[in-house]
Amino acid sequence: MPKFIAEADGGSRGNPGPAAYGALVRDASTFEVLAEAKEYLGTQTNNYAEYSGLIAALELVKQLDADATVEVRMDSKLVVEQMSGNWKIKHPGLRQLALKAKAILPHDQVTYKWIRRDANFDADLLVNQALDSYNI
Repeated sequence: MPKFIAEADGGSRGNPGPAAYGALVRDASTFEVLAEAKEYLGTQTNNYAEYSGLIAALELVKQLDADATVEVRMDSKLVVEQMSGNWKIKHPGLRQLALKAKAILPHDQVTYKWIRRDANFDADLLVNQALDSYNI
């Protein structure tokens, strides 16, 4: 069982449009939220925001325990499948973000799981809080 569960989301209002991410890390045994982050990204694509959320989540895990295992849960099928190695990353900008994410923690410490959007409520809430803080 993973030591942490990371939940990440990103979104844009328009594509591209005003964008933000939300990320949080839970203890895998208690589900207690240990850390969270959200940030407004300016005008970006939805996929850019999703990858930014992933990067933020992995950075939070690394700050908590660089040796920990983590299950990353996202409602972005694209990011989960690409980071799991099942789908190619054709877009050069997304490829750079994926490489950045992969460099944060060793590959064998991270697993990815796709979840339904309604199961990613807390990370989605952080995205909307970040967007709403800019009155968008």
